[in-house]
Amino acid sequence: MPYRIELIDVDLKHALYSELIRRPLFTRKAEVYGCCIKLITDNKLFTDVWSDNFYSANENTRSHGRIIAIEDPGEPQHVKYDPLTKTAFIYNIDYYGWIKSVALAIAGDILEDAHEIHSIHGAALDLNGTGVALIAPSGVGKTTHSWGMLRNQGVRLLADDWFFVRLYERSALAFGSEKNCYVDADLGNIWDVYKGMLAKAIFDKRGRAVVNARWVIGNEGVLPLTTLRKVVLLKRDPDDGAILREISANEALNLLRLNSFYNPHQLVTDERKLKLRTAFFEKLLRMDKVFLANTAHPPMIVQDSIYRAVSEA
Repeated sequence: MPYRIELIDVDLKHALYSELIRRPLFTRKAEVYGCCIKLITDNKLFTDVWSDNFYSANENTRSHGRIIAIEDPGEPQHVKYDPLTKTAFIYNIDYYGWIKSVALAIAGDILEDAHEIHSIHGAALDLNGTGVALIAPSGVGKTTHSWGMLRNQGVRLLADDWFFVRLYERSALAFGSEKNCYVDADLGNIWDVYKGMLAKAIFDKRGRAVVNARWVIGNEGVLPLTTLRKVVLLKRDPDDGAILREISANEALNLLRLNSFYNPHQLVTDERKLKLRTAFFEKLLRMDKVFLANTAHPPMIVQDSIYRAVSEA
């Protein structure tokens, strides 16, 4: 977990909110797959990046979830979250990536409980009508290989970091979550085609920036939804000589469960949520063909192996 999460009750939420809202703060509202998530912060830069990152929501729309992100020298770096009102207080976090991940996690919490729509911390692509998910822990190559896939004919993007899934009896529909992507500057060093796009970006002190994939792949290169048919789990293991292999639904489910579903931004992780998420992934993985790719090998070799595997009927 990149930061500590403390669950609080509605009384503490009300007390904190009543106190903090007296400060001079900036606000923005985003629409995240039908949920209105409101950002309240003392950091003007966060609101600017948020506006580039997410689809905007009508300011007159009542928010379904809220983030209050502030600097407070009297508090450690952590998140307080009230599951009842879907309100998160984020203290002393200067990295926008965690702000947007908490926003997505709040939307995921709402959708999971009220609408049986589930979150995947991963990339979602469409290859000529076939949906492909790349799921991995942070830093293993999810962004590298989702953008690598986009270099190929017929591949379109839904999301490179987080997406939502609704399960039906015979299929799983995946939906994108963000307007634009938050990527690392190193992307241009791995895939030359993106250097021009990154040259226009404004990077933060962690070397990340919000970019519009449409600048490179065109408006038709970004889709709102697809039907998932292939799932690729990523790992980084220098001791494993295998680049990619097909695995069973059971092996994939065990890997996901052992690694908190490769999602370090789950706000509530109690037994009830564990059962919900396990049941979701079990059904999804039995619907789809599943592969395990090892990103310890050179990116181009891994990329070619993934593309060949997901291109097969």
